[in-house]
Amino acid sequence: MARVAIMGSGSWGTAFGMVLADAGSDVVIWGRDATVTADINDNHRNDAYHPGILLPDRISATTRAQEATSGASLVVLAVPAQVLRDNLGSWGASIDPDAVLVSLMKGIELGTSKRMSQVIIEAAGVDAGRVAVVSGPNLAREIAERQPAATTVACADEGSARRLQDACTNDYFRPYWTTDVVGTEIGGAVKNVIALANGMAVGMGLGENSQASLITRGLAEMARLGVALGADPLTFQGLAGVGDLVATCQSPLSRNRTFGQNLGQGLSVAETIAVTKQTCEGFKSCEPILALAREHGVDMPITEQVVEVVHHGRSPRMMASSFMSRDTKGEGLIDD
Repeated sequence: MARVAIMGSGSWGTAFGMVLADAGSDVVIWGRDATVTADINDNHRNDAYHPGILLPDRISATTRAQEATSGASLVVLAVPAQVLRDNLGSWGASIDPDAVLVSLMKGIELGTSKRMSQVIIEAAGVDAGRVAVVSGPNLAREIAERQPAATTVACADEGSARRLQDACTNDYFRPYWTTDVVGTEIGGAVKNVIALANGMAVGMGLGENSQASLITRGLAEMARLGVALGADPLTFQGLAGVGDLVATCQSPLSRNRTFGQNLGQGLSVAETIAVTKQTCEGFKSCEPILALAREHGVDMPITEQVVEVVHHGRSPRMMASSFMSRDTKGEGLIDD
């Protein structure tokens, strides 16, 4: 059986570890918190992130990165996006030279505006054919409860994409492969920003019309940026695009939507951060996403307004007003 390392013991890393174990792999989860790793090893649970869920026997855990990566054919990266580069600097030498590195992160790096696969290629010194990404409507708690779900697995190398697909296919998790890494990653990163905006709308008491409008125009922003970067526009009509966008915007399990909802209900950014227990990727990624859009001449008005709210003190109500006061134009998914 394959040996897999999960680098990160949080909610999504643990849930994806369950997927891989249920598909037949032996999984070692690395985490910094010895209390979490002991819970996994001693009780087959990770109650810090998934209370009440029994983990498969094939999962173990360690606080030593080299112990996790040693002999692993898949190394799954499930740490916050902004610490990925530093972590890979520490782990790189211990990763098997034939291993496929799999990104679960849905963010853009601050300072460089690089996608996570680009960061992995640079920091780990590997070629693109060894870097895969997973993105889709995959709320971690529902996956941990083994509710049926589908996802996109992407790699520039079709063989590696199919290899990952095989490794995570089981009776409740159905992956579809693609070689469109750019589109898959842009979908995963931008949907978090749109979910922040949609959460603000929910927090302000706005109804389904407002939310549907935000989601649809958010999809247009996502597709415009992706296509400008070379993505296949059809990717945004699939699981990594509209599928993930709808799930993240509509579910109370989404930390990005919840972050936005707290802002919409009147909490300050500082107060919202204080009550947020897990990483909200949209909060940190919205600025580099906007920088990337401006670099490529892409109009992203919702993203721009989210940046104004979470980093420059604009109120959510002013965000809604600014969006509605934009000049009218013809509708198009990409070319507007």
